[in-house]
Amino acid sequence: MSKVSMTVNGRSVSREIEDRTLLVELLRDGLGMTGTHVGCDTSQCGACVVHVDGKAVKSCTMLAAQADGSEVVTIEGLARNGELHPVQAAFKEHHGLQCGFCTPGMIMAAVDMIDRLGGPLDEATIRAELEGNICRCTGYHNIVKAIAAASEQIAGMRTAAE
Repeated sequence: MSKVSMTVNGRSVSREIEDRTLLVELLRDGLGMTGTHVGCDTSQCGACVVHVDGKAVKSCTMLAAQADGSEVVTIEGLARNGELHPVQAAFKEHHGLQCGFCTPGMIMAAVDMIDRLGGPLDEATIRAELEGNICRCTGYHNIVKAIAAASEQIAGMRTAAE
């Protein structure tokens, strides 16, 4: 057993865990952050993507102990003051989901993509960046439209702030 401490969605947490506990297990089972989904357990689908210290990671293949001392953001931590994050709002507006299972991971990957690459982003870039996230329902068209719209909005907000 090990003790891990981290900040999850702005809240400090500490837990005693087995050394083999995956970050996704700690988030879902230990902290009740069930928006982070487990799809494949092999790092193939991307449903479990969260941000650790500002970078997108697949939490099904990261030990919770590796996140000790880190800042973790899950899908539950994106909204601020009751307002959806621009990527969440774009997924809603552009119908970037169907069954919704992949949506949290897609949104977390998209936020990371926009943070890293800026925007606006073109379709080819978005599709290439989403290679690690699988959606079995939508065909990706509306997901790509949602991310493109969000990247354009965020780029505009950054330009206005400068």
